[in-house]
Amino acid sequence: MRVVLPRRALIHAALVSPLAACRRAPAVRTSRPTDIRIAEVTHAFEDFRYRAPYQFGGRSVDRVTLLNVTCRVRSGDGKEAHGFGSMTLGNAWAFPAASQEDGLGAMKALAAELRGQTAACDDTGHPIDLFRRLEPQYLRAAAAVSSSMRLPVPIPTLCTLVVASPFDAAIHDAYGKLFGVSSYATYGPRFCRNDLSVDLGPDFKGEYLDRYVPEAPQPRMPVFHSVGASDALDASDSRPRIGDGLPDTLEEWIPRDGLIRFKIKLNGGNLDADFARVVAIDRVVTRAQAARRVADWKYSLDFNEGCPNVGYLLEFLRRVREATPSGFDRILYIEQPTARDLERDRANVMHEAATLRPVVIDESLTGLDRLMLAREMGYTGVALKACKGQTQAMLMAAAAQKFGMFLCVQDLTCPGASLIHSAGIAARVPGNAGIEANARQFVPAANQAWEGRFPGLFTIHDGVMATGQLTGPGLGAVA
Repeated sequence: MRVVLPRRALIHAALVSPLAACRRAPAVRTSRPTDIRIAEVTHAFEDFRYRAPYQFGGRSVDRVTLLNVTCRVRSGDGKEAHGFGSMTLGNAWAFPAASQEDGLGAMKALAAELRGQTAACDDTGHPIDLFRRLEPQYLRAAAAVSSSMRLPVPIPTLCTLVVASPFDAAIHDAYGKLFGVSSYATYGPRFCRNDLSVDLGPDFKGEYLDRYVPEAPQPRMPVFHSVGASDALDASDSRPRIGDGLPDTLEEWIPRDGLIRFKIKLNGGNLDADFARVVAIDRVVTRAQAARRVADWKYSLDFNEGCPNVGYLLEFLRRVREATPSGFDRILYIEQPTARDLERDRANVMHEAATLRPVVIDESLTGLDRLMLAREMGYTGVALKACKGQTQAMLMAAAAQKFGMFLCVQDLTCPGASLIHSAGIAARVPGNAGIEANARQFVPAANQAWEGRFPGLFTIHDGVMATGQLTGPGLGAVA
């Protein structure tokens, strides 16, 4: 279904483009040997149930829909290659203002529109060039779907990026496969038509992504194990066991996977409950690590915007430091404590909190303009996610490094090919603190077809993921 937007909606979509504040390159018309054109795009969905509900930011999810995209591209001399992209349609996170049914339905409808927009793209160039052309069209498509479905709240930019991400990934994947190299080997001037100043401004004149993102992956990457806000911590939790052979409690997961990184999900809104949860988790982890004779581990704290204000966060940190100084010392960073709409939340600056620990943006990060505003408001770190697109992850990784910001790579319960995509990013961003990978905890069934082909990627040993194997052509996953 195609929907024609009124002039006002078209103007609004252009203004909210994540790259709207940056200079755009002229239309790509002159062909180069390394340019491609999109020849065909298809998409499909897969559904999986969680083995246990996952609670974060006051929300709980128990299933996942994957959007799988295949893209065929063609070079000027007629060579062709297929690429594959996959991503979780995490509507509870990307579109929280909508009901589960409406949010997922809108994302599925938007996927159909984006497939058409992508297939109809007649520009040529590098995948980053093509995304630069497609992004405004994707935003207009989101506005059109919102109107046609009469959604009470329009599809937000973050949600649009999530739906667009497997299309973007499939193009990057196909591009690398066309030239028989890793996609990460295509980010220098040999392949890229434009330098980074086109997307990131004059400070990046003459620089290319290969300056910030190396081709070779790190051999291993520490894995952050997600401790959901309702997850059982130890045997004292009397809920029925799942009985599928996997651990039921945090204390059981620790020796099984040799965990050394823990992402603690907090609901916010109840200071006593959040404080008690962190102290309880620290107690369980300390006991389990003592049994393993492990002395070095770290925490990250993720409120998923649940803190009503920065004062709540500061008081929470004060209490934690007083109750468990060693636990406080193990906090590596804090993720998105307050509301994602930074423009409307300008009073909640993070300058003081960031003197205690890095405070990173996640839900707020939809482009360079949001990154610059977050820096102004005291945020000192960036959470990169494959679900916002390969192009954006690469550009934001470059910008964050230029500005000396803390870097981490986060998950959206990414299984299968989407985890391979996420791990490829994590293994190549210098200074990255680690990778979250929680599909093995909540939806392992979606990993089964991939585990044997990537040993050590879906099954964790000694708390690390074996990322050195991600050197194949494209983004590394073969559909």
